[in-house]
Amino acid sequence: MSKRNKLEKFADLLEFPNVFESFQFKSTKLTRTPTEELEMAGQWNATQFLNSNPIVLELACGRGEYTLELARRYPQNNFLGVDIKGARIWKGASIAKAEGLQNVAFLRSRIEQLELFFNPGEVSQIWIIFPDPFKKDSQINRRLTSPIFLEKYRRILSSDGFVHLKTDSDLLYEYSLETINNQPGVELLHFNEDIYAGDLPHRDLDILTYYEKQHLEDGRTIKYLKFRLR
Repeated sequence: MSKRNKLEKFADLLEFPNVFESFQFKSTKLTRTPTEELEMAGQWNATQFLNSNPIVLELACGRGEYTLELARRYPQNNFLGVDIKGARIWKGASIAKAEGLQNVAFLRSRIEQLELFFNPGEVSQIWIIFPDPFKKDSQINRRLTSPIFLEKYRRILSSDGFVHLKTDSDLLYEYSLETINNQPGVELLHFNEDIYAGDLPHRDLDILTYYEKQHLEDGRTIKYLKFRLR
């Protein structure tokens, strides 16, 4: 992707009514279109979706393939894809706009700042699809199932909310299992180290992203965890 192409996409994002961007570290303010700077915690349904439906997040959403397909399947829910990469979000936001998906929006921000943009209990589910496993020991705290992130999820999830993890990484899967089992107030609801070896443990695991198709062609097994934060 050329630098010019990226710059054009970044400019487009500023005009998209379904994209919110964080430009200031630790600020609760988000930009939507060049003229709007909004405080969205507790306001997603009132300001963006114009309904009271449950909110579902996809973290590190990339091009938003999972976000988009879930939104198509469940029009009774609202979906937000979260990623820091603007060129990736541009793809998902463009498709949502072209298809007229009113229950989809995208948040361009670092996931470390997630709790700035949601009130306690505002989110009903979180999907984490093929995140970076951060293989080095020095990067453990950057894994999206590390205790640091689990506490962030706990603050924004509803009392009956839960988290899904889908990964091809043995390292991340084993690390997540160990963390969940050792972290107070975290309840493991399901785990499966090869989801395609039998019946799918969750019906929406049949959504295949670009990267999962590559992983399957390489013969990798796909793993799944579902857990709740009390």
